[in-house]
Amino acid sequence: MSLSPTVSSSNNMTTEKVEQAEDISANQALAQLGYAAELPRNMSMLSILGLSFAIMSVPLGISTTMYISLTDGQSVTALYGWILVSLVSLCTAASLAEICAVYPTAGGVYYWSAILSTRRWAPLVSWIDGWLTLVGNWTAALSINFSGAQVILSAITLWDEHYVPTAWQTVLTFWALTLICVLINMLGTRFLDALNQVCVYWTVASVVIIMVTVLTMADHRRSADFVFAHYDASASGWPSGWAFFVGLLQGAYTLIGYGMVASMCEEVPNPQREVPKGLVLSVLAAGITGLCFLIPILFVLPDVSELLSVANGQPIGLLFKTVTGSAGGGFGLLFLLLGVLLFAGVGAVTAASRCTYAFARDKAIPGHHIWSHVSKRLDVPVWALILTAVVNALLACIYFGSSAAFNSFTGVCTICLSTSYGLPVFVSVIRGRRAVAHSPFSLGRFGLLINMICIVWIAFSIIIFCMPVALPVNGSSMNYASVVFAGFASISVIWYVCYGRKHFHGPPILEEDL
Repeated sequence: MSLSPTVSSSNNMTTEKVEQAEDISANQALAQLGYAAELPRNMSMLSILGLSFAIMSVPLGISTTMYISLTDGQSVTALYGWILVSLVSLCTAASLAEICAVYPTAGGVYYWSAILSTRRWAPLVSWIDGWLTLVGNWTAALSINFSGAQVILSAITLWDEHYVPTAWQTVLTFWALTLICVLINMLGTRFLDALNQVCVYWTVASVVIIMVTVLTMADHRRSADFVFAHYDASASGWPSGWAFFVGLLQGAYTLIGYGMVASMCEEVPNPQREVPKGLVLSVLAAGITGLCFLIPILFVLPDVSELLSVANGQPIGLLFKTVTGSAGGGFGLLFLLLGVLLFAGVGAVTAASRCTYAFARDKAIPGHHIWSHVSKRLDVPVWALILTAVVNALLACIYFGSSAAFNSFTGVCTICLSTSYGLPVFVSVIRGRRAVAHSPFSLGRFGLLINMICIVWIAFSIIIFCMPVALPVNGSSMNYASVVFAGFASISVIWYVCYGRKHFHGPPILEEDL
């Protein structure tokens, strides 16, 4: 028996009232943290899960960084490195979720660093973490779309093995991808919730299709001993054991984006509950998805030296072509990854623009009054979107001078975001975890242990991710991550000396206490 129109209408009205009440409650809680609500709360927990899942883009991230694990240990590094990074990332995500449940704002980690610190140190700690977060978000969007551009151009080599993309072709493709992502964010904000949810289904379906296809069509399969025990770091030039740790960049880069969704706290009803769950569940789901993708790929892995000889460093297209036996079959599987790319690019630009908006709102970016403006007609921070796109477009020009310098953005993204995640957790531990003692997402008696795993891993990862993938090193193979990181740090320090130390007091709730 179907419900009558009257009953159905009554249920709809009740749902709307509940949603309105949740929004009011969330906005009041936000006001207590020092901010006025400017963005509509139209994203669900599943959408947050989808956004985080999209930014991590597991099959795409693993595919575009495959050259790292193939160089630094092959199967053992790819498989067990992924498991190790998944576990420590889960500890980091849980540590952030515990804090997020207490302070759900778009400022995310830089707000948490300030509010957890003493009033004396809060502005400086907030400034440092804010710039780490900002640069990490910008370079995450940059590296995702740029590697996507490389994958798109690698599709041409499926039919023309002698084709080598030029720098101009690669950069123009990247600019086009960035423009598409910005336009979707700008004009399709009402569809972002649905888009992020579709991302989950598309990604899982893609992994299942690729897994079944490669296992059934491959003429040559590796042994279980190769998949689960083969270790060969001879191509790396590093000492055998150390190469494993250098190769962890593949998993770390792929899984690093989960913390970026904290910037969406002000667009979610019940953010103190939904965003922390989204943070942890997305890492758990990504870890499982990565295993489901990696193991079949390792079972059908073609000759490693042939894969590493691909001109633009993106061997996944050649792998698919070899396994399926045709260019069309290879492109069919590659097309699934390109769909993941679209979700990842849109999600990364969304998170980066919200991070830019939040940091500008606290007057920490030159021209802050422009970048913190929210369009009333589109309900998005339009100028923050534009700034994100312009910064990415300019940074991509580095590729004209040195492909090695540009590839270092992968490391910079990982280092900046990891450090920005670790800072509020470190401050919380130093101050006895008092602020999170009654968190709605409490880690209980294991909280300190989980926090310490997070801090130790991040400190170690900063060292290994500044190292080149292979030795010996020359100008074209050098890892410039530390140089690029130092460049951004210099800009931050100069702006702090010229402006921040006099005018920046951290989040407004701290400024009121001064």
